[in-house]
This record gives sequence, structure tokens and C-alpha cells, in this order.
Amino acid sequence: MHSTDGAHRIAPGVATQVEGWLTYLTAERRMAAKTVEAYRRDVLQFLAFLAEHRGGAPSLKEFAALTPTDVRAFMAARRAQGIGSRSLMRMLAGTRAFARYLERGGKGHVGALSAVRGPKIAKNLPRPLSVAAARRMADPDVPAGDGHAPWLHARDAAVLGLLYGGGLRISEALGLKRGAIGTGDAVTVTGKGGKQRMVPLLPQVKKLIADYLALCPYDMPDDGPLFVGAKGGALSPRLIQLAMARLRGALGLPETATPHALRHSFATHLLARGGDLRSIQELLGHASLSTTQIYTAVDAERLIEAYRSAHPRA
Repeated sequence: MHSTDGAHRIAPGVATQVEGWLTYLTAERRMAAKTVEAYRRDVLQFLAFLAEHRGGAPSLKEFAALTPTDVRAFMAARRAQGIGSRSLMRMLAGTRAFARYLERGGKGHVGALSAVRGPKIAKNLPRPLSVAAARRMADPDVPAGDGHAPWLHARDAAVLGLLYGGGLRISEALGLKRGAIGTGDAVTVTGKGGKQRMVPLLPQVKKLIADYLALCPYDMPDDGPLFVGAKGGALSPRLIQLAMARLRGALGLPETATPHALRHSFATHLLARGGDLRSIQELLGHASLSTTQIYTAVDAERLIEAYRSAHPRA
């Protein structure tokens, strides 16, 4: 185990179980590397706190015998360090997942973790763009004033078109290979945890990609990235974020108009036009329907706002 994040303050038996758990998350649950690393970091921080709080690294038996007071002390200590509710909830979720792994392996039941209620988190609804604004974001003719070559503007428009037209995450769009784009009307996307799904390619999006490929000065092998940078290498998400920032300025849009807001817009606009929630879940690649259901609240909020602004008795 690595020596960072307090790992050196963990009992050997516990450290072995942590490594087994992380391997399980990667191999069996197929979680993304960044997600597994976040779980690892959170659990190690919790265990390091226990070592200090209890005067020594707890064994597996001692870990199973934790009390709600121990858990609350951890939460208080993290609060004192300025950790917010969302980060604290994530830490508790990771530690609870590790505790469930131990229980399934017959290593004891850590009841204290489930006995303590996590911090309340204010739910922030996604901030989609209007239909008109989302369309203009993928317009290569919008003047950006950056002096970039026309093929770079065509590239950015194609990426943003995929985010809005297909509901892709930016990592999914930039992870596409040149060979993924053929003559068909759909593309296979690899999402979180390596899970694949089919996403329709709208004619407008196919045209944006075709225009970009026609202008791109580099050879595009089928096994190479679909979207490349100015020097022909893989395109960085940061460049798309900067392109979006320039478009915000050109179109007078708020700071909430980010690349991910186009994915929110895709879902919200589909739902507003009568899209089926289950179908939208599949298109977005959400593992749980409850994640997709947040867009019903967005749509309800939009309808209430329209009522308040237009109804004479509102």
C-alpha cells in the first residue's frame, strides 16, 4: 500500500483488506480509476484519524467495534478542517462501502457507520441552457475572436454538438476513436466504469463532425482519437472548457454555461418534449433511474417559472 494519506498508520490486517477492497472495486465493480482512488483516499483518512483518536491503529476487530461517538468525532474533526457537507458525505459513503465489504467477507459488522446520520446536503438542480443558446454553442460561425484556424473552430463545434446532441460527458466525447464514426446513425460510447452504450447521431451532429474531419490537417487513423489538438495529439478537455468560455462571452451567457451544462440541456429538453425517463436514462448512461429523475424537478421548476412570469394572477 502507498505511504501517503496516513496509510503508514494502519494495522497490517486492515491494510490487506483495504487492498482487497480496492481490487474488488476495480475488477468486479469496474469502477473508474479516479473513483477508486477517491475511495482509497477517503478510507485511509478515516483510518488515520482513528489511529490518532484512539491512540493506535485499530485492528479489524477494533474497527468492527467502533461506536457512533468515534464516527461523530471524525465528522467534527473534518468540519474543523473546513471540509464541506458534500465532501464529508462522500468520505462517509466510501467508508461505509468498505465496511460492507468487510461484512460480506465475514470480518465483522461495523454498525456505528450506519447508525450515524450523514450531513444534510442542499440539492443543486442542474442548470440547463435554453434551446436557442444550446444550438448556438455548436455553431462554428459564432465569432470567438481568438484568431484560431477554422478547423479548430469546426472541431470545437463538433465536440459541443456531441455534448448537446447526444448527451455525452466531455470525457466520453474526447474518448471517441476516429473509427467509431462511420456511415451509421449511432455511435458506441464508453462511459463511467468502462460501460458502453449506443447514442444516436443526429444529422446536424454528423455534419459538424464531417466538416471538422474535412478541415483537419492531420491524418486520422481509425485507432486514433477522433478529436485532436493543434499539434495533432489527443485533445485536452481544458481546451473545450476554454472554447466554451469564449462562446459564453460572445453570446452573453452566464458562468453556468459549461460543457456539462450541454449534457444537462440534452436531458432537460428531451424531457420537456415528452421523452421517456427510462430512455433518457439509457442515453445518458446513468446506472440508477434516481439520478435521471432530477431532470423532472428541473422541468417542473421551468414550468413554474413560466407560470409566474406569464400568468396575470401569479
